Amino acid sequence: MDVWNDLFTAELQLGAHTILWREVVGNLFGIASAILGMRRLVWAWPIGIIGNVFLFTVFMGVWFATPQEHSLFGQAARQVFFIITSVYGWWAWNQSRRTRGKGEPAITPRWATARERMAYLLVAAGLVALCQWVFQQVGVGWPAPGWYYWTDAWIFVGSILATYAMARGWVDFWLVWIAVDLVGVPLLWHSGYYPSAIMYAAYGAFVMWGFFVWKRAAREEREEPVPVPVDSAVG
Repeated sequence: MDVWNDLFTAELQLGAHTILWREVVGNLFGIASAILGMRRLVWAWPIGIIGNVFLFTVFMGVWFATPQEHSLFGQAARQVFFIITSVYGWWAWNQSRRTRGKGEPAITPRWATARERMAYLLVAAGLVALCQWVFQQVGVGWPAPGWYYWTDAWIFVGSILATYAMARGWVDFWLVWIAVDLVGVPLLWHSGYYPSAIMYAAYGAFVMWGFFVWKRAAREEREEPVPVPVDSAVG
């Protein structure tokens, strides 16, 4: 038990800042999951779930001892929904993989249709408005400004949307992650979660790469073979 407690509470000192090793480990699992996801390997989902569990204990500082001053309830709650959505993605990619040959990617990427895109944007807008109100009612234990709840709500909703879009194999999910990172990195840094902020900043460049990889795969793997015209005069 003492060994487990020592590992769970292990800290890393970076200058004047103290961070938890489990925050670093959780983010490393997140990066590994993203790399596997770009390669369309089913292992992306269970690896990501492990990282989500680690990060939940980090952001839910009101329940677990952390060196940061603030808990990020939106960040903590999204880890729970990550796990739920990841279970769905794990199942969906496994179902798809069964129809494919050995060594082939689990899915073939595609863009969301115009109808699907309109639906998820409308749902996301409504959920952001609802979540920021819920987060304000719950509070964060300190006098947070109004913008804080809106940013936390978008990170929460946008992250769930991106994970669901990845499970569906939509290329759009990379663009959603970029929009989440643009808000998430400043918020994490402002709140003292430096490893997560640095990870998401680096992750932004990786997301751009993943976007072009999936975009190319969506075009090339869905292209129908061009029929070769037969010259009836020959033969």
